[in-house]
Formats: sequence, C-alpha cells, structure tokens
Amino acid sequence: MRRLSTFPANPSQLDLLVSVGGDIAARDAQDLMAWPFFNLAKSKRVRPIDFRMGDISILVEATAEHGMATIWDADVLIWVASQIVEARDMGRPTSRLIAATPHEILAFTRRGTGKASYERLKAALDRLQSTTIATSIRQRDARRRHRFSWINEWKERLDGSGRALGIEMIIPDWFYEGVIDQALVLTIDSDYFALTGGLERWLYRLVRKHGGKQKGGWSFDFQHLHMKSGALSPPKRFAFELRDIVRRQALPGYQLTIEHALGRERLSFVAIPADPFDAAMRRVGLRPVDMS
Repeated sequence: MRRLSTFPANPSQLDLLVSVGGDIAARDAQDLMAWPFFNLAKSKRVRPIDFRMGDISILVEATAEHGMATIWDADVLIWVASQIVEARDMGRPTSRLIAATPHEILAFTRRGTGKASYERLKAALDRLQSTTIATSIRQRDARRRHRFSWINEWKERLDGSGRALGIEMIIPDWFYEGVIDQALVLTIDSDYFALTGGLERWLYRLVRKHGGKQKGGWSFDFQHLHMKSGALSPPKRFAFELRDIVRRQALPGYQLTIEHALGRERLSFVAIPADPFDAAMRRVGLRPVDMS
C-alpha cells in the first residue's frame, strides 16, 4: 500500500523515511538516558524541570492542556531512534520526517494494539509535541541553549479516499543529530519495555548509559540520583523506591547493590555477563528462548 504524505511542501523538502516492521534492535539516545527530560509519573505534570550541573542546563516546560511528556511517551522516541539507526546501518537514506502505522510503534514498544492503545499513542504524541526543551547539551557555548519540542509536528495520514493509513511525524534537529551520530546511541534490552514503574525505567536508562558493560560497573550517591532524575517525589520517598528496585533486582541485565559510606547510601550496579547466543539474539531485536 502506498503511503501518502499529508505535510505541505516546505523549503527544506524533507524526504520521507518509511518505517520497517519486524524485529529490529531497540536503540536509545545517550543524551536522553543521562539527563532529566521526562515526567517519571503517569499523573499530569506542569511544573517545569529546571536542571543545572556545571555547563549542563536543561529546562523542560509543559502545557496545562497536555502536561509534560512522560518516560512512557519516550518509548516513541526510542522507536524513532531505532528506525533511523536501522535505516543508516542498511544504507538507506535517513530523515527527520518519518511515516509509520500505529501498530508498528505499539508492537515495537510492547503495547496493546487495540483502539484504546491507539488513543493513548495519540495522547503521547500530543505531549511530545507540546513539551518544550531548552538545553545547553551539545552546544559549543554553555550559555547558548537549543530550544525544541520532541516532535515538531505530527499528523494522521490519509489515502485518496480519506481513510487513515497511519501517522507521520517530524522530529527536531537536536534529537536527529544525536541519533545519527553512532557514538551517541546505545542498544538497550527489549525487556526495558516491560518495566512498569517510571523510576525503574529512568534508572535502567541511566544504568545502561553509565554502567554499560564495564567489569567494575558504576555507582551513584542516592542524593545525586535524586537530583538527576528530576522527580517531584521527596528524597525519602525516592530512596524508598530505589531500595525496592534493588530488592526486586528489577533492571534487565544488571546486578544492583546498595553500599553505605559516611552516613550515605550509594547505588552500585554492574552488568550481568550475557550468554553469547542470547546477546546475539538481543542485538537483532529477538527474545532469547527459555530452554529450561
């Protein structure tokens, strides 16, 4: 079925990147994994995230109508990053203008594919489009900030008879540049999409970014983690939820421990050695088979 663009012509004349279905590896943008960009709760948030650390500044603002984009909404951006990297690696042209069916996005992110899921996807796209970010990340001058929304615009696609074919979206330059640079993207475990808590989703991305596959792992002070999360929960509640994540060992591919030093709690994490065959399957987006 031919897919028709519904965006009007514009000076940049963006090419259309048509998504590929099937199993592809999930990729995430490292900048989004390392810094606080999303609401970690499903309840509406309009209070801004105003984060500053050294030369890094991030201001995330939301509208009263839609609220701030959530960590679950960010699944759409993971899907976008995965599509762009897949196209690049296959030698296909990449673009900021992407066409897809809702089913492709929902299946990739392990959501239901019924009408209710489609409506939730459209609400997510609205939050991504209406949330604005101003950041110094990847700017030559720390005083200069790049301002954008996660999605510049999106539309439902129609055929010649007015029947819905899917959606198209345009992503901003800042996000596209971070994805097209191979050094700024990491493959993530597809089991990430099965994580139900906002904090554990955020923590997995941070752990994957900083812990990677290093033998010695990495660690963060609880207070530092609370600051980097952008969460609205008070420190005591945040620490309680962190301890619960450690107790459940909730993050795929990582062993978590808590250390105590100088009256402070510190989260340590190290990658669990993967079976070579399972790792190869995950790299191409397939789930390992349980032979037990």
